[in-house]
Amino acid sequence: MGIGDCVVSLVERLGRVSPYLGLGVGLVVASTSAIAVRYAQEGAPSLSIAAWRLTLAALVLAPVALGRRRDELAGLTRGELARAVAAGVLLALHFAAWISSLEHTSVAASVVLVTTNPLFVGLLSPFLLREPVSRAMFGGILVAFAGSGVIALGDAGGGDAHLLGDSLALLGAIGVAGYMMLGRALRRKLSLLTYIFVVYSVAAVVLLAAALLTRQPMRGLTPQAYGWILYLALGPQLVAHTSFNWALRYLSAAFVTVSLLSEPIGTSLLAWLLLHEPPTILEVLGGALILSGVALASREERD
Repeated sequence: MGIGDCVVSLVERLGRVSPYLGLGVGLVVASTSAIAVRYAQEGAPSLSIAAWRLTLAALVLAPVALGRRRDELAGLTRGELARAVAAGVLLALHFAAWISSLEHTSVAASVVLVTTNPLFVGLLSPFLLREPVSRAMFGGILVAFAGSGVIALGDAGGGDAHLLGDSLALLGAIGVAGYMMLGRALRRKLSLLTYIFVVYSVAAVVLLAAALLTRQPMRGLTPQAYGWILYLALGPQLVAHTSFNWALRYLSAAFVTVSLLSEPIGTSLLAWLLLHEPPTILEVLGGALILSGVALASREERD
């Protein structure tokens, strides 16, 4: 049994024991993502980390996807393939921007701001999906963007670098919002394994091309950097993301979405303990407003 089979089997077994257990394990693993990125950045550029993370994840999935979903992959229509490619490009944008944001701003600010992606889904849905914005969604957007303003106000004293990091985190949120909207339609037709394999593969190709064009090294990184990148690919990328998608089979989208709001809290605590990076008062206040806004916007979410 290969690594990909082991990862898929682990998530399936957790889900069978309890979808809450599967979701909980995914949240714990996801909370370590920003910390692992920070450690990897000590020996590798951000774009190289993003490219390796998606490349390794796609390579691990390849034997499982080609073995179990060969017919489904071969049967993809041009429209499905085009949407999957677009989703992969947006996922690449998300990781390139978000991982880069951690070079310039605090872990707490970066993770909270990138968690605003459901709000961008709400903002763009009327135009791209023709789905109206509910009062709860509109109110949540206002509250969350007020929180983003509070964080930006606090980071203004840190200079342009901190504001650049905040902006990159928000760009990462926009990227993953577009990826999720495209995935909403594709996941009605495609299995989870087929979908993530195609999208991760496209994202890997885009990030590899970007790294080569900008002359970011893919070889010669420190052993510690390679180790943390491998963890990012196997843990946060495969175990955590697969667990969230698995949980959606048994739990409401509203419950899963609100549960994901605990990730920035766990990440901020780990940053405090491991990186000696306590959140500022304004980051705590702004983060509370953002998470409250996302929770409010998610109240009317339905499967």
